[in-house]
Amino acid sequence: MVSPETRKKYTVTIGLETHVQLKTKTKLFSAVDNDAREAPPNTLISHIDLGMPGALPVLNQGAVDLAIKAAFALGTPPQKLSTFDRKHYFYPDLPNGYQITQFYNPIIKDGAVTFWLDGQEHRVRIHEAHLEADAGKSTHPTGKDYSLVDLNRAGTPLLEIVSEPDIHSPAEAKAYARELYLLVRYAGISEASLYYGNMRFDVNVSVSTTDQLGTRSETKNLNSFKSVEKAAEYEIDRQIELLEKGEKIVQETRGWDEAKQKTISQRGKEEAHDYRYMPDPDLPPLELTDAMLEQTKNSMPLMPHDYREVFKQLGLDEAVTESLIDTSQHAAVVKEVFDQHGPAHAKRIANWFVNVITDIAEEAQQRYKSDTSAVVQLSQMVEDKKLSSTAAKDIWIELFNNGGDPEKIAQAKNLLQVSDKDEIAKIVQQVLSENPQAAQDIKEGQMKAIGFLVGQVMKASQGKANPGLAQELIKKQLES
Repeated sequence: MVSPETRKKYTVTIGLETHVQLKTKTKLFSAVDNDAREAPPNTLISHIDLGMPGALPVLNQGAVDLAIKAAFALGTPPQKLSTFDRKHYFYPDLPNGYQITQFYNPIIKDGAVTFWLDGQEHRVRIHEAHLEADAGKSTHPTGKDYSLVDLNRAGTPLLEIVSEPDIHSPAEAKAYARELYLLVRYAGISEASLYYGNMRFDVNVSVSTTDQLGTRSETKNLNSFKSVEKAAEYEIDRQIELLEKGEKIVQETRGWDEAKQKTISQRGKEEAHDYRYMPDPDLPPLELTDAMLEQTKNSMPLMPHDYREVFKQLGLDEAVTESLIDTSQHAAVVKEVFDQHGPAHAKRIANWFVNVITDIAEEAQQRYKSDTSAVVQLSQMVEDKKLSSTAAKDIWIELFNNGGDPEKIAQAKNLLQVSDKDEIAKIVQQVLSENPQAAQDIKEGQMKAIGFLVGQVMKASQGKANPGLAQELIKKQLES
């Protein structure tokens, strides 16, 4: 383990390459289903995906539309002219012998991802983002002397987003990856499921004691924000340890071992591979019109930074805001409540989403993404002191799991608060007679005891008494 003092001697530089699977119905160049998550191997393929002689690719307009959205999500207009190229290499899961990508003229140049970390704003520039067709997948069964190839993913539309080396700590790398994930989700570009590999990160790390960048390593195919952070941490320490021993860093590709929490050398990369890039003769240049760009720009949904600006007005804690933004449906509900019913309801519902939603199944959480009436009704019942905060949380969970009317659920569960003064006054009188010492303490100015008495009133009323009214009546009876 490298000491903090030693680590301070080195400048850390990190860049990320992120592969995002675009949310299209079909593949990038063939009319084959793009969702291979549960499909048996080699069932979602066509003559185009197999690279059969004479097979001609046809560009998916939907993928182009999503790439245009991605440009605006990254804060830059797309390039009006982009081209496709062939990247040549030979591997069993690449039947064409080349990958169709955009090397010379990508569809996106520039842009940035902005995020906050520890109270400071960070801005990571985007070098480029290009469309490309994914390769297939090779698997290597344990203990066997053969490999298997599944070509279901061959031709899957990807957008590879390449950052500039503007990241200087593992925590920044993790925060950048999360913010990029949010951007593509909010813009509707990708499902971005990390579990299914819809979004994968390659992390480039180098360390140096000078202004010159050090020799970098590339850790490929990371599928979680935590693994991005941990892989960067491990690589920083590994490289510093080597340099402290007087050894050299080897430029190489590495993999991440989740079980051992370490990177593992996969192949050397002394020099850039000669992929023999050449323009694809089967695909004409992609030209975007002003009308296409204007239409997409005007139809862009609200993005994470837009919601953050709204939630600032609610006075939410930063942690609550970020937890809320993690799920776009929840953020949209809170904003709608804020716009239509005011900040008090919005703030209460925001806290319910963050603090209670963990008890609710994911599919049930979608129930109120467009209809906010029930959750506002529930919030109003708390406002009117018909429900305690604890009872409201119980009804919230019931609402999301099974739906229904908050008032009827409260009645069925016997959760409505008693606000009848005469009824609560009788309970208060009984509690005071049963707890003379606590009553005397309050008379002598020891107000801590009032909390105990309110608790006794709540217990005696089986939690139905309005606690604020109970406290008011305790004081009134003791003063008389």
